[in-house]
Amino acid sequence: MTIRTLLLAGCATMVLAVGGTLAFSPWNAPSLAQAAVAPQVQDRVVPQSEGELKLSFAPVVSSVAPSVVNVYATRIEQQAVSPFARDPFFSRFFGEGQFQSRPRESRSLGSGVIVDASGVILTNRHVIEGATDVRIALADGREFAVDIVVEDAQTDLAVLRVRDPGQVEFAAITFADSDSLLVGDLVLAIGNPFGVGQTVTSGIVSALARTGVESSDYEFFIQTDAAINPGNSGGALVDLDGHLVGINTAIFSQSGGSVGIGFAIPANMARLVAEAGVTGSEIVRPWFGAKLQAVNSDIAASLGMTAPHGALIAEVAPDGPAAKAGFAPGDVILSVDGVAVDDPSAFNFRLATKPLGQTTVLERLRAGNTERVEFTVEAAPVAGEDMLATITGNSRFAGTSVRQLDAALAESKGLPYEARGVIVTAIEPGSPAEQMGLRVDDVILSLNDIEMDSARVFAETASRRARTWQIILQREGRITRSIVSG
Repeated sequence: MTIRTLLLAGCATMVLAVGGTLAFSPWNAPSLAQAAVAPQVQDRVVPQSEGELKLSFAPVVSSVAPSVVNVYATRIEQQAVSPFARDPFFSRFFGEGQFQSRPRESRSLGSGVIVDASGVILTNRHVIEGATDVRIALADGREFAVDIVVEDAQTDLAVLRVRDPGQVEFAAITFADSDSLLVGDLVLAIGNPFGVGQTVTSGIVSALARTGVESSDYEFFIQTDAAINPGNSGGALVDLDGHLVGINTAIFSQSGGSVGIGFAIPANMARLVAEAGVTGSEIVRPWFGAKLQAVNSDIAASLGMTAPHGALIAEVAPDGPAAKAGFAPGDVILSVDGVAVDDPSAFNFRLATKPLGQTTVLERLRAGNTERVEFTVEAAPVAGEDMLATITGNSRFAGTSVRQLDAALAESKGLPYEARGVIVTAIEPGSPAEQMGLRVDDVILSLNDIEMDSARVFAETASRRARTWQIILQREGRITRSIVSG
């Protein structure tokens, strides 16, 4: 039996992706959204002679290498002194607090790509997650301390900014249009595998739109056989024009090293996160307002489709964008602006790369008929002050921050659109709420038989004094009941 292991950038795994690059000039640099995207290559031909096969990649590497950096992240972790600290038997009888721990410094390495001449670097979030100190090293060996300015868990991307650039002019890479990639295109991966230093590998685009690679919200990866190893995470995948087509992110491996199956986040998604880091703007993504599922062979046959493809709408949020555009359960979305979608992941990726406010054309299948529907790209509604609450003072729930559930938030947490209650968004360390055992993402349904149907009701109820509290909450899909002292 073959064992398949997925290595992510947290292990310093990197894959370089190819795509159209957007260049930044050192002065008055345009935003990523304003800069022109590198032109697509319309005609690709195979080598016609032995001489063409001997052509070198050196000119491409020399132009791109200064834009790829090494990333060093330092973390402070608590290490248990006693070997019995994590043993449930000893913890039960002696209590977890009886075992001391001490801080331990750990380091990880990865790669990054300079996306703005002012010193803005794009990398994988798992490379720097939880880091207390992050530094980057240029190809010529110069090192700089950096600040983390964006951490985007939905894409596993992060943006760093050089803390004190001085008079240094950084070599920014150009973004390609990753939608122009074809299977079989030559690509180069550049990064810092195993910490040996900047390394270049070559290969081809093995596949496009891969899903099921890692648990991110936008799975739509470029697959390449360019050698990717631990330390390459966050590095560049470039085309033969020297344009960035992807950010290397993960590999499948049996040994921990490259076996020719690596994955990169497409440049068209990475560009959105990079732009937020350059401009300092917030990442706000579109919301469709419907739950989707894949079209299998049985569903396709029942709908009269020749092959299973598209995204089937299973449920529509009341008053959401999809409902306002006239979508209903049973509709199948076939394409976005003329680009076919094979499954829900492909649709989510296509929609996520559309600007808010833009009108896009969705092709749907309904009752055997194919229709074109204009859809205005919208963001999820923003929670008002009346939907938020934080408990302070002399309360058993002090340190708890909650948000009232709405359809968009319920969808993002995997809950039904009609779900009610308040969801815990933050717990202050050391607070009574933490000591009571509340966790982020707990959905509080009732307190002392009072239904928590709004943030206001929760704030009023949790601020009262009571000898005991009967708490009903939902955690990881399970309803639990507990009684704690006041």
